[in-house]
Amino acid sequence: MDALIPRARAEIAPGAVHVPDWLGLAEQRDLVRACREWARAGMRSPTLPGGGVMSVRTVCLGWQWIPYRYSRTREDGSPVPPVPDWLADLGRRALADAYQQPADDYAPDVALVNYYDDTAKMGMHQDKDERSREPVVSLSLGDECTFRFGNPDSRGKPYRDITLCSGDLFVFGGPSRLAHHGVLRTRPGTAPDTGLRAGRLNITLRVSGLGRGSSAP
Repeated sequence: MDALIPRARAEIAPGAVHVPDWLGLAEQRDLVRACREWARAGMRSPTLPGGGVMSVRTVCLGWQWIPYRYSRTREDGSPVPPVPDWLADLGRRALADAYQQPADDYAPDVALVNYYDDTAKMGMHQDKDERSREPVVSLSLGDECTFRFGNPDSRGKPYRDITLCSGDLFVFGGPSRLAHHGVLRTRPGTAPDTGLRAGRLNITLRVSGLGRGSSAP
């Protein structure tokens, strides 16, 4: 994103760091191409236990997220492809840059790729289906969004609303690992030329803490 005043790196809460414009345009385009390949397996809108259907569409790597658990297979029984080594390497570099310390031991084995069209949202929630509490690495591509980052205790205040732009990095771990967070809206037509025609892609990398079994509660 081009700006007259560069956006500054900021610690939003203890352990939660926003690094604007972390990805260059070439890296963003590479990631969009990769997401397009992963999506060939079929993006789906997850169905919640109560019957509601999420407005985002998702494809998973490493483990399939099925609210609120992980599985080694997709709903159709096909295996979930692994997180590529290069993507795990990107996650380690992201975590090291965000926390400004080495992250050689960070080994993400889950990647969720969420696609938001101009009407999609994400309600306030916690990323708590992992047994590990290592940080979550989040990368934004495409249109800007309003991202609400809250607290671990409730969906209400205190929270902060942050604009995430294409190429932005957001990491949350430590005291903020279980903070509630969500996406209030996207802003159509705000993306740079990443090769994504419309909408927003979000890639989150996580460490599951699960073994090699076929599924986990």
